[in-house]
Amino acid sequence: MQKRRLILITLLVFILGCGKKHIRTSYRISTIILISSKKYKKKKVIIRGRRYYPTGFVQRGIASWYGRKFHGKRTASGEIYNMYDRTAAHRTLPFGTYVLVRNLLNGRKTIVRINDRGPFVKGRIIDLSYRAAKDIGMIRRGTAPVELIVLGREIGVAGKKRIIEVSPIRRGRFGVQVGAFKNRKNAIRLLSRLSVMFRHVEIHVERNIYKVIVSGARTIKEANILERRLRGIGFKNTIIVSL
Repeated sequence: MQKRRLILITLLVFILGCGKKHIRTSYRISTIILISSKKYKKKKVIIRGRRYYPTGFVQRGIASWYGRKFHGKRTASGEIYNMYDRTAAHRTLPFGTYVLVRNLLNGRKTIVRINDRGPFVKGRIIDLSYRAAKDIGMIRRGTAPVELIVLGREIGVAGKKRIIEVSPIRRGRFGVQVGAFKNRKNAIRLLSRLSVMFRHVEIHVERNIYKVIVSGARTIKEANILERRLRGIGFKNTIIVSL
């Protein structure tokens, strides 16, 4: 075990020392669902000429927004962030997913495309672009309680039902972020500590922040179990993330 830890740390120091920064992603296969045409007739949304419908995945929590500080910088998906586009950062939803966001304080809505990871602040569920935040009237407040409704793209019709393509929201590759550091050595120390107890521990570097993640979960359910285990041994500020 001690030998394995030393190999892991040595390899990590070599990789980080090279200065290469990346975010791991995984390929996910979409699933298909059928919905009643009559039931969802008034709920369709047109995005770039294609019909989208609610998929049944709903999440409520606090939204925040990010703007000029990150404008022009690369997002976790590889895209360049444009604060004037309707995009957003979410911790687990697949990149490219369209989400209807409703401000619960005023009822205003907007539709965003997920192209980044975040927010990494406890209690917040989505980080909106400046444009999207302006749409729903939360620029001045900075945060707002919102409802997220994931949308699926219509790809055909089967009798009286529409065929909707849905991103695999609950399956993929997930982990639990245990710590985030500006100092690389602190991240390595935590990785070394966690490697004694967990089989899969990684460091991801994003915007000069070293994030220590316990990985190996294939579903959100497995990630929740992993998070409860971490909290049980004293790690309280944990966040489930998609890898």
